[in-house]
Amino acid sequence: MTKRDFPRIHFYDQDFVDIYDKTWAWVQDCWDRDAENSAIGGKFFSYPASQSISQMDALFASFFLVYSNRIFPAHTSLDVFYQRQEENGAIRASYNIQSGEAEKSQDNPEGVGIPIFSWAEFNLYHKAANKKRIKEVLPIIDKYNAWIDATFKAENGLYKAPWTASGMWNAPREGTVYPIDFNAMMAINVLYMSAIAEILNDKDTSFRYKKQYFSLKTRINSLMWNAEDGFYYDIDKNEKQIKVKTLASYWTLLAELPNEDKASRLIEKLQDPVFFGSSHPFPSLAINEPAFCEKGEAYRGSVFPHLTFMVVKGLERYLRWDLARDCAIRHLYFVLDSINSENKKTDACLYEAYLPMGGGPALPPPDLPASHAPFPKTQYLGFGALSTICLTVENVIGLTISLPRKTVDWIIPNLEIMGIENLSLKKNMITILSNKSGRGWEIQVESEKLYYFTINILGKKKKTLPIPSGKCSLLIDKL
Repeated sequence: MTKRDFPRIHFYDQDFVDIYDKTWAWVQDCWDRDAENSAIGGKFFSYPASQSISQMDALFASFFLVYSNRIFPAHTSLDVFYQRQEENGAIRASYNIQSGEAEKSQDNPEGVGIPIFSWAEFNLYHKAANKKRIKEVLPIIDKYNAWIDATFKAENGLYKAPWTASGMWNAPREGTVYPIDFNAMMAINVLYMSAIAEILNDKDTSFRYKKQYFSLKTRINSLMWNAEDGFYYDIDKNEKQIKVKTLASYWTLLAELPNEDKASRLIEKLQDPVFFGSSHPFPSLAINEPAFCEKGEAYRGSVFPHLTFMVVKGLERYLRWDLARDCAIRHLYFVLDSINSENKKTDACLYEAYLPMGGGPALPPPDLPASHAPFPKTQYLGFGALSTICLTVENVIGLTISLPRKTVDWIIPNLEIMGIENLSLKKNMITILSNKSGRGWEIQVESEKLYYFTINILGKKKKTLPIPSGKCSLLIDKL
């Protein structure tokens, strides 16, 4: 295998390996857009059938493109948006590829998108260790945050953004003026802005953002948390809670807003069949809501891979590794089941959304607007590759990588035959594989440079070892 190949994964279920390999082949169709002659120019990630480049797709794609061994640079799609920043700091949610013009709509006149650039950049930094980049993007995101504050921040400290800005266009959230997801995303953004400033040793900026984070956290917990229901709700213009349980509330886990007690109550609902505990995790709307539909009907119950990804990453923040892995595996089995059932008719495999109670793609709502047709989109890798690449590497195989810290953490509930081969960490190729030999469980490790490897078999064993360059094997029983 050459350095210009994708990393190979090993897993006891070959179907997981096959769909991982196929996804990399399909990403090429989303990348090579022949856009050099368009107003956007360059190479970037976008849905092949779309005339626009979407901020949401660019942000989420950065999380799986970091595993491409730099064949598909994870940052170039984000740069498309930074290059179009307006004088007042505005960055819009989508731009027409041919004209380069920002696209706005009646329900989102400012064209604001999901404000999580700093989370994506923090993740890129840990996978690429490019300090120069974060130094360049910090002022851009800082100016963007200032525009959001000037445009959407209300006197009560919360954000009055259109609830459709998060993409949940037909969720039953009518009357929402302060959306829980947009406010939680802003908390995520300022939290990671503080962390990025810390990396650059910019103490003043870090403190300013930390202060903004704690202020927003206090406002969300006081106005949007319902102690009786154990849930965060959208609120209306009078700051009255709109008691509809949508998956939008789980952005709060990623923002680390709830304390342990509140988080436990939220997480219980993910496993409760009355709320979000469907066989296919997780429906976008609670099962006991009147508007919930077993057929999916977009955000009235469909399972969206990007939202499942968000919930899994939120569970990690509260160290629920077992549940995060179990949900990722169950989700992937339903994705695979949809391929097997639908592929007789079509070559397209990864869907924008899935049925909450069984295998197969979600069905469209009867009142599907032309702007969202067709639904669900086929081969929608902006969402699907989060599952088949990112969740597979990070939650099924269980690897957490930080290049600047020179660390690889392997967090697994038990030893299985699995691992990754030839993953590029900047100028270091690493291989980590577990196998059972005559001497017991053995982890084979290969690297070109020294790094620190932590094996964490949940509840059983945790050990950090310096891994020298070259090949070596670790016998688990001897650790």
